[in-house]
Amino acid sequence: MVYFAPGKETFLHDVLDGLQRREKKIPCKYFYDERGSRLFDAICRTEEYYPTRTEVQILHNYAADMARLAGPGAVLVELGSGSGLKTRLLLEYLSRPAAFVPVDISRFRLMESSRELRSRFPRLKILPVCADFTAPFRLPEAAGRRVFYFPGSTIGNFSPEEAGELLGRLLEDAGPGGALLIGVDLKKDKRVLEAAYNDRSGMTAAFNRNVLRRLNDELGTGICTEKFTHRAFYNEAEGRIEMHLVSGAEQTIELAGETIRLRENESICTEHSYKYSLEDFQNLAGTFGASVERTWTDPARLFSVHYLARA
Repeated sequence: MVYFAPGKETFLHDVLDGLQRREKKIPCKYFYDERGSRLFDAICRTEEYYPTRTEVQILHNYAADMARLAGPGAVLVELGSGSGLKTRLLLEYLSRPAAFVPVDISRFRLMESSRELRSRFPRLKILPVCADFTAPFRLPEAAGRRVFYFPGSTIGNFSPEEAGELLGRLLEDAGPGGALLIGVDLKKDKRVLEAAYNDRSGMTAAFNRNVLRRLNDELGTGICTEKFTHRAFYNEAEGRIEMHLVSGAEQTIELAGETIRLRENESICTEHSYKYSLEDFQNLAGTFGASVERTWTDPARLFSVHYLARA
């Protein structure tokens, strides 16, 4: 396994920088320690969280088409490999893939999914990379046409400008003839969106607060997690879900010799998740040098998967 994941110093720097801002934030990539990864898997099984089951259904219906576009002998590079469920569906249809390169910031998720995939595809060369794919990292050498796979609408965690720049960089990294297969969540009824991030079982709330437990365990902040409540809502003007941790009282956080003060009802933003129309996403891709060659959706147009190449 190759490691490029952020270490403790980077974690400390990112959290301190975020909490010292006027509008406090914690980068959402730090959700995914072992417990956070398991909680997210539980979220994906809730009744309200439609993206995972809808994307899986799209793959059941169209994975053969996607595999034909990827072509024989491809090197499939998955960003944010997670549980590997969607990957298995795609790999079933790929013709003689040269290698599979799962990339994830969570070592736990990466090791678990790689073990399962090796068991299922014993002849497939699997080259896991533990890395933060939002920063440059080196991919292992593998001969074949490079196709990036970016499922789960993780692209929504970036602002449109950041998302476009990332798309451009990935297609550049894919090289001549390379491509990008990407999942994108679509704009829809506000009630459906907000329910997906406020499930009745409380899984998303526990997932959100878990990042505070991680700060306590790894950075020694001593935060009282019970003094924070989960809040998620759709910001229609910005076209995004916003997820926050709201302080229920005046309190302080001690971090690296700094004291961060929170007012009662002040929030820490932990995630933005942008939603797109099909036209919006195609225009965004085009602005940054990518061309949407094919698009697949479910009948209700809840979710979409796009095949991108260089324009």
